[in-house]
Parts: sequence; structure tokens; C-alpha cells
Amino acid sequence: MSDVTIRSVLTKYRVVAVVGLSHNPEKASYGVAGYLKDHGYRIIPVNPKTNEVLGEKSHKSLLDMPVELQRAVEIVDIFRPANEVPPIVEQAIQLGKAWGRPFVVWMQLGIVNEEAAAKAREAGLTVIMNHCMRQEHERLFSSFA
Repeated sequence: MSDVTIRSVLTKYRVVAVVGLSHNPEKASYGVAGYLKDHGYRIIPVNPKTNEVLGEKSHKSLLDMPVELQRAVEIVDIFRPANEVPPIVEQAIQLGKAWGRPFVVWMQLGIVNEEAAAKAREAGLTVIMNHCMRQEHERLFSSFA
């Protein structure tokens, strides 16, 4: 994925549904989501095992979110094992058909599912795989870079 595309995504879109966001501060998902929230992104936790993360109500799935949140999501950031990605992408595609968004499916560092990525691209979504949103934001926008 090119730096131009990643920079564009991180600049243009600010509402992120974080699928698999843990309430455990030791987990990468918590640190990444906290960083994004601290840098002006709106975070929507998606985790059926917790009620709240980082002061935000958590939802069981993308389709479980209230309509106003479904209509707001621009990026679906996935912190789940690669074999669990296809149903998440299917939900993102369903939201896209209903509301014209999200625009991006982002699979975090270490997460690659080519089949799900192909389906997302076919549905018109931008796909970023095996990249960390926090690391990319720090790399591309840090004043020390």
C-alpha cells in the first residue's frame, strides 16, 4: 500500500469502528484506539465481550450499532485473527450497501486475508492490510519525521 493512499485515508476519514477493541490497556488494540482518539479520531468500539472501552459504548457487531453510528463509520479497523475477518468484511459491505460507507477496511499489523480483501475491493472499499494505524500515523504525520 502506498504512502499516498495511507496518508489520504488517515487525513480524509476520522470515524473508526475498531472491531476487536479490548478493554485491557495491555492489548495493542487499546493502545492504538487510545492514540487515535487522542489525535482527533472518533472511536466506535466493536466487541461483544465488553460494554465500554475508552469511555465509548461498545457494540456487539457492526450491524448491532445504532443506525446513526452505522451511517458515520468511515474506517473499519480490524483487530481479529485473519480467519475471523471475512464476516467482518461482509458486515462492512452490508453497511456500504445501506449507507454508502464505510470507505476503508483496515486490517491491523499481522492480519492478512486476501479473500476478504478481494471481496471488499470488489464492493468498492479501499483495503489496507498488515499495517498498524498508529504506526502509520506516527510515521507519516510526526513532526519529528
